[in-house]
Formats: sequence, structure tokens, C-alpha cells
Amino acid sequence: MRRLGLGLAALGRPAYINVGRGDQLPDRRGVEEMRAATWDVLDTAYEAGIRWVDAARSYGLAEEFLGGWLDARGHDDVVVSSKWGYAYVGGWRMDADVHEVKEHSLARYRAQYAETRGLLGKRLSVYQVHSLTHDSPLFSDVALQAALAEAADEGVRVGFSTSGPRQGDTVRKAMELEVAGRRLFNAVQSTWNLLEPSVGDALREAHEAGAHVLVKEAMANGRLAVQAPEVVRDVAARHGVGPDAVALAAVLAQEWAGTVLLGAVSPAQLESNLAAATVSLGEEELAEVMALAVPPERYWAERSALPWV
Repeated sequence: MRRLGLGLAALGRPAYINVGRGDQLPDRRGVEEMRAATWDVLDTAYEAGIRWVDAARSYGLAEEFLGGWLDARGHDDVVVSSKWGYAYVGGWRMDADVHEVKEHSLARYRAQYAETRGLLGKRLSVYQVHSLTHDSPLFSDVALQAALAEAADEGVRVGFSTSGPRQGDTVRKAMELEVAGRRLFNAVQSTWNLLEPSVGDALREAHEAGAHVLVKEAMANGRLAVQAPEVVRDVAARHGVGPDAVALAAVLAQEWAGTVLLGAVSPAQLESNLAAATVSLGEEELAEVMALAVPPERYWAERSALPWV
């Protein structure tokens, strides 16, 4: 399980866009119920050998849930990554008009870095700019870049995550950023899956340059598991696993993928995901499922239309 990690996007708040999430969560999604659900999944992941957990300031109370779990269990061998840039504004409501607000500014970074440190302390290993895009103000904000470099001097690996149809452009642009003659970013987290693999070449280049590559949304927010195309279901049947395991196995087949994040919200979902570690896709099978790719603009438009439930 060395290359698998757990992402808390769908566990730290009551509403999210993952398909197939609702029937795996408690009927009541109060804070304590979601805390208990998060701890259950974290316990299952740790027992299975997963040692990377990814959170964000905008994932509701994910950092608080994670910090409390680490304190209670006493684990000191978990790599913790988190992100800044979005603020959670959903008020713990399922029907909120807006769930998160993005701002890549020096003030937002300093405030959220302090909040993250307050909850996770020295256990924070990687801190990432959340959903960096090629036109982000970060690229021209020298003061913000210098502040991020200060975190690197404190021993935190500085990274960024990407979203949108121009992920490849963003990855390449960000990997060129330097502060005082040193590359600023040493970790990148991007969406790569069978429907949207367009960032693959850029991630390979980042890996070759020494950055740690994390893959998010490997199951296209649950669509490749719950609404799996026929070819994915056929390959899954051959291997005796679920479609989710095939979607994840395709990511694990990419040598540049350092950590593949799972978005499970229950022990049962997680255990189904973990079957990916037993699946070795042949060249023909990989070609079959890779043929599912759609234009990035279409993929991201469809993702944006997913409801928060």
C-alpha cells in the first residue's frame, strides 16, 4: 500500500460532489457523526498499511478530525499533506448556496497556514496551493512566493494542486518558479483518471525533475465506480474486482504516480478500492480503458455540473 493515500475531501464536510457517497455515510451528518465516520476510515486505512493522508483548509473540519485522530491513536509514521487557498463557507449545511471560496493571496496564505499548523502542528509534511491554475495571481506575487519559500525553510515540502482543462500548462509553469535560485515547488497533486488523462505528460516531467506526484480524483469523483463504462466493468469482471479497483489500477500503472489518493467515505468503500493493489492490467487492457478519455473541456464542464449532496 506504499503508493496509496487517503484524501479527506468527502469526509470533512456534510456535502460534496462525489457520486455514490450518500448511501455510505450516516443518516445524520452532524459534526460528531462525520468525525466518527472519518476516524473509522482512517483506522481501516492505517490497518491496511496506508501512511499518507491528504486534507485541506476547505474540507470542512478535515484537519481537525485528522489531528484529533492522530492524537488519539499516537501514530507518528503518517505523512500528512494539506492545502490552502480555499475557505470553507458552507456553514455545515447540505443546501448551502456556496460551499467554498477561493483566494490565492498572501493574507489568505498566512492566515490558513497558521490555522493548519494550529490543528496539525509539526506533523504537517506537505503544504499545497489549492487548485492552482495557469492564470493564478500567485505567479506574479513575489511576496507570496517568498512566504511559501519560508515554509520550505521550516522543513515543509511546498506543493500545489491543479484543476481545470489546462492542468498541464499549470504544472509546467509552476515547476519553473524559483525563489532565491531554488525551485519553489517539490510536490504536485493533479486530477488524472481514465476520462481525463491530459496532464499525464506534464506529471511525468515533474516526476523526472524530482517532484513528488500525487493523483487525485482517480475515479472521476466516483463516476468510474458507480457509473462505470462497460469496458471498465468487463475488465473488472475478468480480474474479479470492482470497477473502482480497475480505475485505480490504471493510475498505479503510471510510473510517475508517487501517491494515489483514495476518496472512500466508509470502510467498505476503502476495502473495495484497496483491491486495486492486486490488479495488474495488461497492455491491451490498459489501452482498452485508456480509450475512454474525453476532451478536457468536456470533462471539467461535466464535473462542474455535479451536485453537492
